[in-house]
Parts: sequence; C-alpha cells; structure tokens
Amino acid sequence: MGHPGESGLLEWPVSLLDYEKRFSTLRVNRGAANKSPHKVAMLQAVMDLVESGEVANNRFYFDDNLRGHFTKRFQELASPSDRNNPHLPFFHLRSEGFWHHKVRPGQHESYEQLTTATSQGVINDHIDHAFLDDELFELLGNRIARELLRSALLISLDEKSIRDLLQPERGGWDWLECEFLVNDYVTMLEKHLVGASYSKAAHRRALQPHLNNRTDGSIEYKHQNVSAVLLELGLPYIPGYKPAFNYQQQLKQVVLSYLAGNQKVVDDVNLVADKVADEPEYYDRGWDAVFDPEPPERIPHVAEGRPSYLAKRIDFSERERRNRQLGERAEEFVLRMERQRLTAQGRPDLAAEVEWSSKERGDGLGFDIRSFDAAGDQERFLEVKATNSGKYLPFFISENERAFSNDYSDAFRLYRVYEFTTAPKFFILPGAIEQHVHLLPQNYRARF
Repeated sequence: MGHPGESGLLEWPVSLLDYEKRFSTLRVNRGAANKSPHKVAMLQAVMDLVESGEVANNRFYFDDNLRGHFTKRFQELASPSDRNNPHLPFFHLRSEGFWHHKVRPGQHESYEQLTTATSQGVINDHIDHAFLDDELFELLGNRIARELLRSALLISLDEKSIRDLLQPERGGWDWLECEFLVNDYVTMLEKHLVGASYSKAAHRRALQPHLNNRTDGSIEYKHQNVSAVLLELGLPYIPGYKPAFNYQQQLKQVVLSYLAGNQKVVDDVNLVADKVADEPEYYDRGWDAVFDPEPPERIPHVAEGRPSYLAKRIDFSERERRNRQLGERAEEFVLRMERQRLTAQGRPDLAAEVEWSSKERGDGLGFDIRSFDAAGDQERFLEVKATNSGKYLPFFISENERAFSNDYSDAFRLYRVYEFTTAPKFFILPGAIEQHVHLLPQNYRARF
C-alpha cells in the first residue's frame, strides 16, 4: 500500500502517517488461516481508555479495567481457536518500538531475561505499567487521529481513504495540513532565533501545494495560531506572527505531538532563546528606534498545561544561569537608553546619576535601575525583564518585585526588552505590575 509522505509530499516527518503505517503492519503470530488478534485488541483497548478519559497520563496498568476493555475488543475479533490471554500482547507489544514497560525496582535483570509472559503473574512481578511514545499518546488524544489509527489496525488504507478519514467537520484544516504547517513554523522559528534570514512568503509558497488550496491569509493566520499555542506552553515563538488565540483544539494537539516526537527541538529552542550574544552595533540605536509605545493588550487568561515530557526537557538551573546573563546584558542596555534619554531631554546632570542599582547594591531591592523623570526630577525605579523572543512571552517576577511595584507605584516602571539578541526593542509598564498582567503562582516557600 502506498502511504502519503512516502513520495511527493514535503520531506518533513509526518508522525500520524508513520504510526498509521506501523499500526497497519503489526508483527503478529499467524496461524494456519488468521493472524492473531491479540495486539490489535490490546491497542483498541488502550484507545478506549484514552477516549473515555480513564487514562490521561500515559500509564497503562495491567488491571481489571484494561483487561475488561481488552476482553470486549478481543471477543469482537477472535476466532474459536483464539484464547483470551491479555498478558501476551501486554508483553509482546514491546517489539513494536512504540510500547514500553516501566519495570519494577529490582526486577530489571530478571525482566531482561524474559522472552514471553507465560501468565498474568509474570506481568505483575516484573512490570509496573506500560506507556506509549509521548508522540503517539498525544495523537490518541485527538478523535480524528485516533479513528484513523483504529482503522489502520483493521483494514489497509490508501491515500484517499486516509484523507477522507482525516477530513474535519465544516471544512477546517485536516491533521496532515496542520502537521505540515507546524513543521514549517518550527523551521522558521529556529532560523529566527539564530538570526538567519528567511522569507515568510517563500515558506508559504512551499507549503501551499501540500495544503487544501489555502489562501495566503489563511496560512498566515494559522501560523499566528501556532504562536499562541507555543506561548501558552511557555515556549519562544516567532514575533512576526502575532499570537491569535482562537485556534482549533486540533492544532494544539498537533503542536504537542510534534514536540513530543521532537523533544530535542525543545532543548535547542530554549538554549538559543536564552543565549547572550556579543554586543551588536544596534545596542546604541536611539531611543525612538527601540522604544515600543504599545505594550501587549491583556490577552485572555488561558489555562497553562505543560506535559511531563516538556518539563523533563528543561534544565531549570542551567536556564536560570543563562537568564541571569541575558538579564544583566539587558539591564546594561536599558541603563544606556536611560542615560541617552535624559541627555537628549537636556538633563545630562541626571543622566550622570542614573544608577545600576542591582549591580552596585545587590539584586534584592525590588528594582534594577534608579533613573529620573526629566521634567520633575523625581526618581524612577526600573525593573528590567528580557527575552530573545517576542513581546508576548510570559516573564517571571518575584514577590519582592511585585510588592515593590505596589508600594512605589507612582515611580515604578517595568521595562520589557524583547527580541534582544536580534533586534532589541522594549515597552514600558508603569505602576503596579498586576495592573497589566495575570500573575500565576510558580513557587512555594517551604517552612518547618
């Protein structure tokens, strides 16, 4: 059977088609007439558990619930000579490469010697639970993708059948279109973060033959939707695609499945997003060239969800170290801008008194730079937050900084520096921070 993606389509990985092919070519024991239904029944049972919401964390225990779902599916498929032995596919699915076992502590050596599971007791003694590839588990969370994979277990699908199964209601984007677009977006994101040139128009032209006659405007807006999904996950996005939050849930599932299957991308993107480059020439541009008078509008509050595989990919201590370096460089940048602003406003005397407070007096003050209002000579207390990504990316703020912004709201200013390494700009949030942003708890104090 020919599969879409084997020829003619872009060379990007299309994960759903890969798993469709693997499901349709399971390694099964073949009797005189029929192939064994055990693996098919076990995978159908797993899909039933995901679909019903009984399993939401990619852990499948060999319990009464799983065995009950297996028995139901097995009875639909079995011939009179087949035996209801769910322990066999639970064990032997490991040969497919996408089904994995969490071995019980102390049983690894014994488990490695096993070539089969002769009884339920062998499973209970050696295996705590089974789990799927993170990418496959994300795919099963989508109804349309799940039904395609369910069909692949039972019948051979040609390209037209696959497209028909993936066609969403009301003519929306199908899964394959979304996969192509997400792959394309990440390619541009990686180029953007390293400062490499790329053409959005050229990328759209390359995409269009593989989409269902989508217009330039439709493709552009879908890229903005991807920005919104990445933003919700706390990941960098392409600033040229302003986040658009009214996206189809399927798109988020495509993004999550892509990240699950390409987890090194998360490492690489975060590494580049936090990098501190050598000082570029444009750090000395004039105030008007880097000041953005339009802070982000207050976007709708979204529930943040970070799958465990994303959290595992981030070395928070290393990232904090890089963020400190980026923050220091951005503070120095704002220090120069403030001195330049005051000098241009005819107050070189005040410019000479601008203080890099966090460096000279420590970083527990609740602000980073003490500056001045040129007209009234009043002090301004500036807190600097920097990112190499776009202006909408969330930032961390301490309780001390939040409290200080309330206590000194008339004088407090938060300078948000963005696209710092490639083309630095900043906007200013005056007064108490919580007037401008949603504050979400991230840390706890542990007290005896």
